[in-house]
Order: sequence, then structure tokens, then C-alpha cells
Amino acid sequence: MKIGRYEILDEIGQGAMGTVYQARDPLIERTVAIKTVSIAHLQQEGADAEARFLREAQSAGRLSHPNIVTIYDVGEADGLAYIAMEYLPGATLRDLMHRRPMPLDLTLDTVTQMAEALAFAHEHGVIHRDIKPSNVVVTGQRGRIKLTDFGIAHLVNSDHTQTGQMLGSPRYMSPEQAMGREIDGRSDIFSLGAVLYEMLTGRYAFDGDNLPAILYRVINEAPVAASSLRPRLPAGLADVLMRMLDKNPLARPDARALVDALHALAPAAPHVPAPPPANRVPRLLPVLAFGTPLGVFLLIGVSIIVIEHFLAPPPAPAVSGTPTTQDVASAPPVEGSADSRPPAKAGETASSAPEPAVASDAYLAGLDKKQVELRIRRTELLLQYTHRHPDVVQVDRQLEQLNVERRRHLRQLRKNQ
Repeated sequence: MKIGRYEILDEIGQGAMGTVYQARDPLIERTVAIKTVSIAHLQQEGADAEARFLREAQSAGRLSHPNIVTIYDVGEADGLAYIAMEYLPGATLRDLMHRRPMPLDLTLDTVTQMAEALAFAHEHGVIHRDIKPSNVVVTGQRGRIKLTDFGIAHLVNSDHTQTGQMLGSPRYMSPEQAMGREIDGRSDIFSLGAVLYEMLTGRYAFDGDNLPAILYRVINEAPVAASSLRPRLPAGLADVLMRMLDKNPLARPDARALVDALHALAPAAPHVPAPPPANRVPRLLPVLAFGTPLGVFLLIGVSIIVIEHFLAPPPAPAVSGTPTTQDVASAPPVEGSADSRPPAKAGETASSAPEPAVASDAYLAGLDKKQVELRIRRTELLLQYTHRHPDVVQVDRQLEQLNVERRRHLRQLRKNQ
């Protein structure tokens, strides 16, 4: 398979713009990454969307900086618009964070490199608009940071000024971006602040159970002070972080001033160790502890029906995956849940099999309901992305946390009995 002159070697994954491939440029024997989007898809966004895609990709291609992925070529071929760029074999920052605090010296080095990339881009009139951990690649033995998708992430479903468009990942977007207002480089600074907060604390700066809740907090609420979650955090760094996350864009530092401030903080970094990983299970408890006796039985019935009809393949006698991908069922079943019960004895139907004694516990039923919701969400995500997509990884981690909490609760119930 070829796209233009590029020989496709492998599919890397699916993104908002379309498919991403690893490819080879035969002219200079170079491995590249190619991001593609259907021209027909672009044309649905407006009469000039195709020309704008090429124009803005070319603009991003003029950025030449050690911390920005290099764009080699843009063009069209076989109904696809494509961008050929530097192939980066390293892990993303999301892969390295694992939702726990990072060492302070590594955090400062990472955020400083990101700020330097932003300063260079802003000085050349390019705004990223989608700063988040999955758009940061760590390459080489020395941890070189590369920002990807510069000036590209917003090209689909966008307009010239971005006014009136809500773009970017909700947990990292700025208040003005969340409200669909016109943005500039200071929006990137807010997003970088949200990433820095997560590196320091292991928690999202702005979180919620759904999109409206997240956006409300982004626009109206300040996050919990990082210094309260990470003792002995240098006061200078806490102050810089607070200014980066200011709701007023004019109160935030520009990227160049931020670089200078971070360099000044570097000598203090090695003396502050990272705290142990936070136990995140208690944060789930207020959400999971609900229900009434009547609701409990309804939830159990719904859980069994959903698992049997949405997650199990129709012809198979045992759970082995979904009809479309084996990855969907790869999440470990919750102990004692519907899909981990032993089969009914001979002459005994599934509906007549006795329920475990703990099935009437309201909190346990709440965990079961949450597990079913997460597995359905995982199925929906896998229809669009690969199992390596950050959202899929996050759902898998939540399922693991539910397993841990359910086993703990079952042990407590048996002990009380």
C-alpha cells in the first residue's frame, strides 16, 4: 500500500483526523509517520476546508525546533489529504505518568521543554490548541520532549479564528476555549498548567463524571492547591502553577516568561522527592455508594442482560470477547459479578441459579453497575480507537480499581458474617 510516494509499513493507530501510519520515504530511505484525513470528510466541513488544511499544515511545517515534531511534507493522494512527519518511536507522557506524581526534577525538565516549544511556536504565530499528555512524546535516553500535532489538531471541524468552536481535550482546555471564544497563546499556557498540575499531584486539575461537569469546573472552579496534595512543594513553583491556571488570560505569563521562571526554579528540583502514589479508590466511593433495595435488584438484572447481550459473542458458550474485537472483553471481570459466576448445575437454568448472599448489598450493586457502565464505555471506545488509546487505558485502570475495591468489600462482608 502507498500514499503518494510513501510506502506504508504499519498502522500506528486511529486519531481525530483519521488513520496514522508508519511509512517509508523511498527517495531518502527515511521512516516517517503519516497522518491522513479523508478529503470527502474535509469537504463536509466547508468549501475551503481542504485548502485550509494544506495551508495550516504548511504553516506548522515551518516550525523547526528540537522540542517540536518536524513536518516533512503535506499533500493529497487517492482521496486522502496527508501530513508526513518525523517518526517518533518513544512513549507518550501519558504512558509515563500512570496517574501518579512524577519526580520533581523530571517534572520541571519536562514542562520546561514543553514551554520552550510553545514559546518558539507562539513567536512564529502558531497556537497548538490541544496540549495534553498524549500529544507529548518522550524520545531518546535523555528524555527529549517532542510536542506533536502543532497547529494540526484543530484543522478538522474548525474555522479560521476558532471563535465559537469548542476544541481540545476537556480536562486540559482553557476557560475561553471551553466557552468557544477566540483564543491565543495564553490558552496553551493554561493547558500546560493543567498538565503540570497532573504531573505534580497525580490528579486531574479539572475532573468530573461527565463533560458538563468537567467544563463547569474548568470555567468556574480553581483546582485543589497542589501544595496541599504534595507537601514541600517549592513555593515558587506553586506560584507559577497558580498563575498558569488563572481564569483570566491576561493574568497568565506568556510562554517566554514562563520558560525563564521555570529555569530559575530548576536548582530546587532535586531536593523534593515524589510522594507515594495516591490511593484513588476513596474518590470513587461517593459516586458508587448509592441505590435502594428496589434499585439493587433492578441494577443486577440490567447488569446481567447488558453483559450477556452486549459483551458476549452470541455463539460462544463462554465469554471470549465481542463480535468485532477480542480486546473488548480483555478487561478482567469483577469478582462475584455476573460474568464471573460459576455455570449453573445440570438441570438448573441461569435464572434459577441461587444468587450469592452478598448480592443484596447496596454498595456491592453500585460497584456492579459502575463496572457494567465502564465495560460498555470500553466497547464504544474500541469501535473508534485501539486498545492503546488513552481513554481506553483509563477505563481499564478504573475497572482494575473496581476489582480491588470489590474484593476488599467482599472480604469485609464475609468477615462481618
